[in-house]
Amino acid sequence: MVTGASVGLGAAFARELCREGYDLVLVARDAERLEALAAELRDSGRQVETLSADLATDAGTASVAARIAATERPVELLVNNAGKGMYEPFGERSLADEEGMLDLNVRAVLRLSHAAIRAMRVRGRGQIINVSSVASLVPRGFGATYAASKAWVTAFSEDLSQQLGGTGVSVTAVCPGFVHTEFHQRAGIGRADVPDWMWIDAGEVVRTALADARRGRPVSIPGRQWKAVIGLSRSIPRPALRRIMRGRSL
Repeated sequence: MVTGASVGLGAAFARELCREGYDLVLVARDAERLEALAAELRDSGRQVETLSADLATDAGTASVAARIAATERPVELLVNNAGKGMYEPFGERSLADEEGMLDLNVRAVLRLSHAAIRAMRVRGRGQIINVSSVASLVPRGFGATYAASKAWVTAFSEDLSQQLGGTGVSVTAVCPGFVHTEFHQRAGIGRADVPDWMWIDAGEVVRTALADARRGRPVSIPGRQWKAVIGLSRSIPRPALRRIMRGRSL
């Protein structure tokens, strides 16, 4: 199952998993784009089920959690990819916007992971990949709610990975930087604001995430440049790192 599957990283996960021979359950709000992707993937001979759901709502998460819990055609791999970002300083957007982002980035991941772990533990196998961000790993000068939501996803995934050791169920947080998708455009970050070397292709993110999940790694950072950036950030004292990061778009 891939959430947020109609575009961007979600669509890239769906295409790669289809290429590897998986049957798929695709979840997204945009039913038209979702069905278009499903039709493309069915042409390759795979079974593709679609669920149109808004995961920022109780009804949306409940319907998807019910599908995860189903014993018929069980979900062996869950990719919690659905999410949104806002880069304005905290207080400039409405409280409803901030809460809506938390509902999607945090609450949906919590609820779907809960359903998946309960089902997977019974079977003694399964994988969860939670799409986080390098923004979860460094202090930032704005976009506080987004960064905090992704910090929750990373910590949640790493802790679950520890908890589930020996059960046959693994959890991995994938923490990409700037990816060539619609996400940053929607969040208000243009390519002109970011050096070319900081961008990474969606396919590389997906392949790295899947490889690291299969190795049982709790945190995956795609791209050599981002591994270097995060490695360097960990060697810098936190007060100095805060000064460096103040006002930056990362």
